[in-house]
Amino acid sequence: MAAATLKEPLLPPIPSTSSSYFPAANFASTSRPFNPGVEVLGLKKRGHGFCSWIRVDARTGIAESIELDKFTIMRRCDLPARDLRLLDPIFVYPSTILGRERAIVVNLEQIRCIITADEVLLLNSLDPYVLEFVEEIGRRVPVRNKDAASFGNRAASPDCLPFEFRALEAALEAACTYLDSQAEDIQGESYPFLDQLTSTISTKNLERVRRLKSRLVTLTRRVQKVRDEIEQLMDDDGDMAEMYLTEKKIRRENSFNGGQALLTYNSVGPRVSSSVPVSPVSSPPESRKLDKTLSLAFSRHSSSTRSSESGAQKIQELEMLLEAYFVVIDNTLNKLNSLKEYIDDTEDFINIQLRSESAHSI
Repeated sequence: MAAATLKEPLLPPIPSTSSSYFPAANFASTSRPFNPGVEVLGLKKRGHGFCSWIRVDARTGIAESIELDKFTIMRRCDLPARDLRLLDPIFVYPSTILGRERAIVVNLEQIRCIITADEVLLLNSLDPYVLEFVEEIGRRVPVRNKDAASFGNRAASPDCLPFEFRALEAALEAACTYLDSQAEDIQGESYPFLDQLTSTISTKNLERVRRLKSRLVTLTRRVQKVRDEIEQLMDDDGDMAEMYLTEKKIRRENSFNGGQALLTYNSVGPRVSSSVPVSPVSSPPESRKLDKTLSLAFSRHSSSTRSSESGAQKIQELEMLLEAYFVVIDNTLNKLNSLKEYIDDTEDFINIQLRSESAHSI
């Protein structure tokens, strides 16, 4: 009896691998109306790689909660896995804005989202800045489709920007506002305390100054990174052109429709047997061939010229948008640099005062 007991397995049997380990629901999404504060806890859903996302539709501005796994997001937005890591709340990455073929990946402080021409996807969160960001996108849509299709002929106005630029502007505004509020808080705490420190020098106050400088250095680095990211985008015309997702979507749709029309014409149009000899009379003479070649070359040159001029105009409009928030974040950085100089001046004054007291005591 004892021997039989020893032969019983000490651990429960390992379940056999089957298709139930990767259920079909993994590759589908479920959606429900977005309700802030509901089903936000545990962003990574119970196994199977599910995450709770907030989706904002580009046409209606309506937000809803959906559950998607990582691979579905990668296929849906045509993104590599390394770009999705920037959105993981577990890791801390510096601020980044990446333009891809069909999406813009944004990691700016609390705002971590994927922007496409049709939607914005961001991880579900209770952060008030994230909820405010979702509401702000809803206020800036629906996009006027007729204006979006003729973006090159519009004036540079925030109301005329395509959806992805409106969403990017909302993300920049949220990040810059958050960082500026942090700078205002540390300023309001620092200046009265530093003025008091010059008259009351103690070990406790000096330790408080040390902690204050540490916070200031950390915040300055974050602000500097956002500023550098915006400046880098403004300096690279290729990156800015890559971020115009609506135009690329329209080009893909037109190309697809043109290909479909060509296939339809070839399937129903007249056909000539390859075995029938071609009459020399029907072949165009050399002069007609030359005229046709020159006409085609001129048409391509004119088309490329119009495309480059239109592209330059779009890049200029995006550059103006980035420049506005570059000024805002640069002003925040100047506030922090001024505070750092004030702290350094206060420390110099305290050192002079301590040396003077030491000399008098001798």
